[in-house]
Amino acid sequence: MKKLKKNKVKEYFAQRTNEELRHCPDCLACACNDAAIRFGHKNPLDFLKLICFNDPIPSLHTHNYGFHTASGRGIIETTQNYYYKYYNLEL
Repeated sequence: MKKLKKNKVKEYFAQRTNEELRHCPDCLACACNDAAIRFGHKNPLDFLKLICFNDPIPSLHTHNYGFHTASGRGIIETTQNYYYKYYNLEL
């Protein structure tokens, strides 16, 4: 698994949207890396896309007919918990 770094988070946001990144890129990268390990997924960038842009991860069945599945909500909540764990450490 290739780890997600803060520079890649910043680059992806700049490429995907013209809005300013309001969250800590270090914490986002760490949270997505931890979630990828926890759920056995090879690409942590997919978790960033899910959390920030609501893009589905088909192999983890996060969406069904455009809505979050129960497992998708669990994945989102777990990734958010990882983010706030790292964010609170930085304060």
